[in-house]
Amino acid sequence: MRSTSWIAVLALLGAVLFTALGQAESPEEWIRLGIRLHGGFVALVPVGIRIGLDALERLKAAPGGVSVTFLTGEKAPCPCIADGVMLATRASPGQGTLQVAQSKAPAGLLAVVLIRDRKTGVGLRYRVSEGWAARIAEWNRNPDPLERYRAAMAAVGLFEVTEE
Repeated sequence: MRSTSWIAVLALLGAVLFTALGQAESPEEWIRLGIRLHGGFVALVPVGIRIGLDALERLKAAPGGVSVTFLTGEKAPCPCIADGVMLATRASPGQGTLQVAQSKAPAGLLAVVLIRDRKTGVGLRYRVSEGWAARIAEWNRNPDPLERYRAAMAAVGLFEVTEE
């Protein structure tokens, strides 16, 4: 009986930890998760977190309930935004719910992110203009990851979104 109780406690603890890792509730948690997943917390990661959270809210979808296709721009340093989107939405390449496309985003864009609700099929298209590159580079010059997070979360007009 005792071993069954411990197994139940461990299972409950595991579920709580999984939930905590899967959906951060504070900027500091997002930063820890971003560092763990991406290897650092560059300013493009919170840009992706913001896009992912926005999509879940607009689609009224649960984390894990969307599929994502990411197109990086010609001038983007890397698809770092995709890691932020992955953190926020729980879409992943391993589950086949996040794909980084081989084709590039159209000229003038740092990224295009297509996020689709897996139940309803409703989709959103996010576009981040190359016009943000200089400002994002400036955010990266700040050594404090919390300030990079805050800058991305507060930036007005950071992306355009349309329904697919």
